[in-house]
Amino acid sequence: MNSLRNALLRSASTAGNVGAKTVPRARLSTGPQQQHGTFYEFRTYSIRPDQNAAFLKLTNEKIQLRTAHSELLGYWSVEYGGLNQVFHIWKYDSYSQRAGVRAALAQDPKWIGEYISKAMPMLTCQDNEVTYLIPWSQIQRPPKEGGVYELVSFQMRPGGPAVWGDAFQAAVSCRATPGYGLLVGAFHSEFGQLNRVHTLWWYESPDQRAATRHQAHDDARVVAAVRESVTYLESQRNKLMFPCTFSPLK
Repeated sequence: MNSLRNALLRSASTAGNVGAKTVPRARLSTGPQQQHGTFYEFRTYSIRPDQNAAFLKLTNEKIQLRTAHSELLGYWSVEYGGLNQVFHIWKYDSYSQRAGVRAALAQDPKWIGEYISKAMPMLTCQDNEVTYLIPWSQIQRPPKEGGVYELVSFQMRPGGPAVWGDAFQAAVSCRATPGYGLLVGAFHSEFGQLNRVHTLWWYESPDQRAATRHQAHDDARVVAAVRESVTYLESQRNKLMFPCTFSPLK
């Protein structure tokens, strides 16, 4: 009797394990998983109109106090799409690295005394956003210094890249591949306004940007891709920016 009972228990246990393997596993991801911890902090500062030149001069003279702590990707002065603004991107390997940088800056007497104490009264507001590079994008540096950068920000419908990722990638790629602009990077928000994506483009000049835009409007591939992607779009805005002299991306 005991042998029969044990055999039945083993059989039931085996059946339970087999059944467990056939149950599908739910996935909560709304898009491609980030494979590394590197992220990019976008910062936008609005400057008092009468202090714009003074702020840029001070930052040019003291930026090394800040870059001694972490990597600056680029620093720009906004020309169109936001008056008296600067936009900068900082790269971090992890959140713990950023926390360590912020703690070190708070204890850096030269940073506080020579820059922060003078710069803060010149600003009217500050904003930041944490972003990741979209998995199919990587940072590309322009072939030469000079030129202008365009930051285009897209507010997409809720749902994440699983919903609109393919259409967005197609719309960006059909502009980048023919050379309608150099895609410096494509970014997806992690903290800040969610379901927001950004593309950072480089052009030789504002007039070159205008010319390539007109060419793209006559490209059937671009028109078709854009028509598909806008079905997932809620709003968008852009800024045309000039790199500061101390910006790594020039």
